[in-house]
Amino acid sequence: MSLVELIAQADERSLAASGLACLDRCVPLLGGDDEILRPLWASLAESGAGSESGSGSAEGSPDWGECVEQARAKLYVPGTPGADASAEGEAVTLAHRMLGAAPAERTAENLREWADACSVAALQIHRLLDATAGAGSEGSASVTARREGRTQDMSPLVAAELRRQVAILELLSAHGPAGLRQARELSTEGRRVLRAVVSRRARGRA
Repeated sequence: MSLVELIAQADERSLAASGLACLDRCVPLLGGDDEILRPLWASLAESGAGSESGSGSAEGSPDWGECVEQARAKLYVPGTPGADASAEGEAVTLAHRMLGAAPAERTAENLREWADACSVAALQIHRLLDATAGAGSEGSASVTARREGRTQDMSPLVAAELRRQVAILELLSAHGPAGLRQARELSTEGRRVLRAVVSRRARGRA
């Protein structure tokens, strides 16, 4: 199935994990450390052992809504249009929008819209930061085509991000809550790649 189809069919927890994984991979653009979103991952894992709704939590376990607010308080900076028109500046703005749009209430409707937006934003971020010749010419229409399954002539960074998004949703569809650990591992791998890309681009500007 295409990425669009996987998101359309995903359940609430898979949608939350998909959006969170996209956001987690983009943490280097948010100025946070690698563990900043750990409480949100823990919230998903805990709810997997209990309530499916995610609206509440078992005693002592982290609540999704509270964790969203804590992460937003630490990292969220509202975008200022035109503040930085560079590829890096646009990528940072997209990452902050992902965090700013994270729903405090874990409902399938809220999460599907967020997961879909995060998927698009994460692919756009990787397109913007890909140093491959011609990658910068790919626009939003190209990102839409990639998500629908038209993957020919993709730039390497975008192709890797698309594979991770698909793999995470497939893992969660096949294994449910048990797939969360592997989903997080895939996201961690992607975050390391993006952090290296951001660092390399910063050195190139120095």
